[in-house]
Amino acid sequence: MLEDNLTPHWYVVHTYSGYENKVAVNLEKIVENRKVSNLIQAIRIPMEKVPESEGGDGVAERKIFPSYVLVKMIMNDESWHIVRNTTGVTGFVGPGSMPVVLSDEEVASLGVENDAVSLPYKVGDKVRVIEGPLAAHITSAVVEEISPDSKKIKVLAELYGRSTKIELDSAWVEPF
Repeated sequence: MLEDNLTPHWYVVHTYSGYENKVAVNLEKIVENRKVSNLIQAIRIPMEKVPESEGGDGVAERKIFPSYVLVKMIMNDESWHIVRNTTGVTGFVGPGSMPVVLSDEEVASLGVENDAVSLPYKVGDKVRVIEGPLAAHITSAVVEEISPDSKKIKVLAELYGRSTKIELDSAWVEPF
């Protein structure tokens, strides 16, 4: 059905309404469990920052394309089958069952392949939580792990009298 291709490209996957996050999480678990990260390399939900409603000072994130998830993958029968049969996926965007590759310009305009952010701390460093839902509960933490794109970190912090591993947005912490 599909030709084996060794170059990964970005494809658009259509999901049931409101299932974008579930599809992304399910697909990430499948990739990890089946050890096919060489075939399915990245899963993104394009988001944009918008001012919070009701006169709030904060910024919220909103899906740019509701019901769509972007997947960077090497297209072959196996990867097509994995994505197509993930719960919540209705199909690839393209004529019939043939997925259409996004152009480099389209990918760049969506901002899904941003370069990794340079962080002022590294694994083992002590950090202060300055934002997010746990900022009031955690004074300091130790960085345990940093995601490859540097957008998420895992820290070890004392929370309610127990040492707890917590995943945080990397922008929510600063060096101690």
